[in-house]
Amino acid sequence: MFRFANIEYLWLLTIIPCLIVAYIIIVRKKRQQLREFGDAELIDTLMPDSAHHKIHIKFALLLTALTLLIFALARPQYGTKEQTIKRQGIEVMVALDVSNSMLAEDVAPNRLEHAKQMLSKMVDGMTDDKVGLVVFAGEAFVQLPITCDYVSAKMFLRNISPDLVSAQGTAIGSALRTCIRSFGSEESEASRAIIIITDGENHEDDAKAAAQAAKEKGIHVYVVGIGKPDGAPIPDGKGGFRKDKSGQVVVSRLNEQMCKDIAEAGNGMYVHADNTNTARRALQQELDKLGKTEIETTIYTDYNEQYQSFVLIALLLIVITCFISNTKNKNIEKLFDRG
Repeated sequence: MFRFANIEYLWLLTIIPCLIVAYIIIVRKKRQQLREFGDAELIDTLMPDSAHHKIHIKFALLLTALTLLIFALARPQYGTKEQTIKRQGIEVMVALDVSNSMLAEDVAPNRLEHAKQMLSKMVDGMTDDKVGLVVFAGEAFVQLPITCDYVSAKMFLRNISPDLVSAQGTAIGSALRTCIRSFGSEESEASRAIIIITDGENHEDDAKAAAQAAKEKGIHVYVVGIGKPDGAPIPDGKGGFRKDKSGQVVVSRLNEQMCKDIAEAGNGMYVHADNTNTARRALQQELDKLGKTEIETTIYTDYNEQYQSFVLIALLLIVITCFISNTKNKNIEKLFDRG
């Protein structure tokens, strides 16, 4: 199994496109200055040894070296040994609503980002539990199979956006059924829970029946309602708000009653998420009440560091750039002329 031990350093890769843009701006500015200085052909005649393409090659090599060093900093590792261990914990599937209405900003910074932050803190508090992730809007699909790999869980969580599901809506019933299937074998004695995080906007299918089905399998269904009953407009990503066909601003409202009905049908609890940590703490207290049972988990216990290869290649590229001159090599030019 391949992983990054310090995956947070991969955010440094955002520097790369910034450097590319800066380089392009500098090159264009220098070209413009040369044009202002005189005729381009005349300047090339006066600078016969100049090799502009070599400057571009050096930049590309240095940029590649920097990218490799960032990967090395993130400590790539490869698992070489599997081990099955037994832990005392529970199994939790999280179904996160990613419909456009979750972009409403009645909870800071918006409903979806607040939900992601809440889940990230929950994962941080896990030690022996299993967690999986389902995303849904008009349809649902598994984003992360149930696992004890909390690093992967947080990585997948960070990348969630409404773009993941093209069909709009709020198919909570479909999300519940997907979560139930994701638990796998029904023979497991582990306590199981499903956490639905939604605003309940545009509820489409029979979620109560799906919650009842989960209850019959011994699965507790908890619903976190996010947003405000009074509602808020949905940003359109262009500085304005989404509008309906008549030109009126669309206001998304939290459907608390629907959320409560689903939680009741699933033998769980409903909590309302606001700008505090109250909902997360209340939810954690409920999960702690579930009986922890022995869970078998296959993990990689022996990881080999792979960063050395990245560092060596980066250093090699840096050395190569030191031997690349910004001027033409006359010996090579003569060699081609003879050919």
